[in-house]
Amino acid sequence: MSLTASLASKAVLIFGGTSGIGLAAAQQAKAAGAEVTVVGFDAAGAERVAADNGFAGWRAADVTQPDTITAAVAGLARVDHLVLLAGTFVAGSVLEADVAYLRRAFEERIWAAVATLRALGDRLAPDASITFISGALADRPTAGGTAILAAASAAMEAFARGLALELAPRRVNTLSPGTTDTPLLARTLGANRDAYVASVTEKLPLRRLGTADEVGAAVVFLMSNGFMNGETLHVDGGSRLV
Repeated sequence: MSLTASLASKAVLIFGGTSGIGLAAAQQAKAAGAEVTVVGFDAAGAERVAADNGFAGWRAADVTQPDTITAAVAGLARVDHLVLLAGTFVAGSVLEADVAYLRRAFEERIWAAVATLRALGDRLAPDASITFISGALADRPTAGGTAILAAASAAMEAFARGLALELAPRRVNTLSPGTTDTPLLARTLGANRDAYVASVTEKLPLRRLGTADEVGAAVVFLMSNGFMNGETLHVDGGSRLV
């Protein structure tokens, strides 16, 4: 029996599941037989994505606002696999950027995870899996104002390891993708996207970015492999080596 067969009829909840890596993971989990509910920032967009893909349901939430998270999960009876991928690219100088803006890096990650876990409570199955996202910046910060985001990313990995003990026997892991070709990349870089991609891919061992499907498959692996726990899974094409 394949590992993904274990997802059949399981309730999967994916924050950030309406585009990019989250959507790819949602599509692959559904293909494996899971009952997938996606959560996005925009209600109309989440509803449209759920309808287009035949997902079991959709919700809308601003993950920096705990009350919207509580409302989003209110109607769910049980969650077997929780995936938290929501978050924006927060970049700015520690000495110059607005502190309230910089705080979002932690609010969208650490505190959003805390709010979600508290809101779900015992509805998170005793044998559930929880998947966080960090990123390559946790290992290799850049000089472009990413110190806070790098810190938040690294914090997610440490948080997952602690929760793997605190929430046992539930499993908690972190996905750490390298630069991935997603709508978030295009929104973040705008007109500079193509030049950035060209400069990055020239240095990467595989000479290309990752795809949402490739990274989404890693999310499904973390959900379905029952012996993965307290780990950070790097899906970066070897970017940490250069």
